[in-house]
Formats: sequence, structure tokens, C-alpha cells
Amino acid sequence: MTAPLAWPGNARLALSIVVNVEEGAEMSVQDGDRGPEPVDELGLSLKKPIRNFGNESNYRYGIKAGAPRVFGLLRTHGVKATVTAAALSLERAPDLAAAIVADGHEICCHGHRWVHQFQMDEQAERTFIQNAVTSLEQSTGARPAGWLSRYLTSANTRRLLVDAGFLYHMDDYSDDLPFWSSEDGRPIVVMPYALDTNDMKLWTTPAYTPADWLQYAIDTFDWLYREGETAPKMMSLGLHLRVIGRPGRIGYLERFIEHVRRHDDVWIATRKEIATHFSAVCPFDQREGSG
Repeated sequence: MTAPLAWPGNARLALSIVVNVEEGAEMSVQDGDRGPEPVDELGLSLKKPIRNFGNESNYRYGIKAGAPRVFGLLRTHGVKATVTAAALSLERAPDLAAAIVADGHEICCHGHRWVHQFQMDEQAERTFIQNAVTSLEQSTGARPAGWLSRYLTSANTRRLLVDAGFLYHMDDYSDDLPFWSSEDGRPIVVMPYALDTNDMKLWTTPAYTPADWLQYAIDTFDWLYREGETAPKMMSLGLHLRVIGRPGRIGYLERFIEHVRRHDDVWIATRKEIATHFSAVCPFDQREGSG
């Protein structure tokens, strides 16, 4: 059996802050998609194959105004995040890519574009993954260790990620701790993500206020911190430049970070750091099978 998990310094809780960079890689008629991006803050999903200029500008806001706020705040508080980047986003925003690297954040692969790969056949998905890796290597100077799909995966995704040599993937919501999975005996770390603490709810549920989001994030942190007294836990907090990067929302992220900083025994780490530590402390045991 695998050894019991313990975080560095016997921390109670590993906190993973994830900043999704998708802007510029979303669905677009201009980029050859059948329709415009349906996820927006306008509450208007166009069914016709025409450009949604208003929503396109909402996404540009994330790069132009949201990114300086979000990454500036993380820099001020000395927080290193995992940046799940759609590769095309960083291709189109090279200054942002350089700033992310300079600040020491981890780059995790969020596809070549922010599109639905589960609809691809195996070869198309394999090419999609390889193109994303190649692009991020060129944009950031480093090969990504982790992967996050847009929402759904195909029956081939996990095997293709193992083939491509990824350390971990995030396409799972089943636990508050990392665990092992395997394809034909070849292991990959599963780093479960969380939808309930994700700031995207501020877009998809208009009645959900930034204050609601903050309170839920604090409640999640406090409960996991409490459980961490007897067994280590992990918390994921998902952010988006175009969402939390608005002036009426960014302060709530700062309040959350300040709340976390008032607690001892918290390891704020990138997902690569967490996955690497987990794999060293709890090495894969083939006898335990796949997760």
C-alpha cells in the first residue's frame, strides 16, 4: 500500500490557486468555428454563425485590464499560482506570457484553444495535445507538466496525456486530494479540480455576488483547514482574468488571500509542486490498480 500523505512542514492544507487564461482562444467565427463563444457575461448566446463583437471585447478585457490586476495582486502577496493557459491565448499575448514566466508561476496546458476536444477523434485529439505543448514551449520556454481540458474529455484523453508524458491532469472533481491513475500500467497523477469555488459562477449565475463567492471560498478553506488537523487536505480556487479581474471583484480575491495568510500550516503551492511532492511521498503502486 502507498505511504500516508503529508505536506511539507506537516502543513494542514495545500492551497492551489488556478488562474485560467483562455482569452483569445475561445470559440470564434473569425477563427473558423461554427459559431461564436457561448460563455459570456452578456447572457446572450447567439445561435447564428456571426461574430459576437460584444463578447469578444469582454474576453479582451481579461488580457488588457484583468491580467495586470490579477497577477499584480498575486505578486503583491507573494503567491505563486498555476496558470492553466490555452496555448493560443499566450501566442496572442506574448507580453503576458513573459510576465507570467517572470513571476514564477507554473504554466499548465489548457488545450491549444479553449474548445471542446471531447468531440475530436483520436488522431485529431492527439494532434491537438501536441500542438498545445509545442506552442506553450515556444511561448514560455518550458514544457507544461499538467493538463486541463475544457469541461469534458473523450475516452482517449487520459491515455493520450500519458503518451505525451504529462505528470498530472486536472480533469476530475472526485476528491480533495491527489491520487494515482494509470493507463496500461503507466501512471499519471490526478489533481482534482473544484467547480464550486470557481469564480466562473459570477458569470453563469448573475445573482451570485462577489461577496457570496468570497464567503463560500472562506467557508471551504476553513472547513478543510479544520479537517487538516488530523489528515492533510487540498483546496483548489479557480480564477479567470475576465471575471475576478474586474474592479468590483478583485478586492474579494485579496480578502481571501488575507484570510489565508492569517493561518499557519498552509502550503500555497502550484499544482506541479503538489503533484511532484505527492508522487515522491506516495509513489505509484501497480498493485493498487488504476483510479
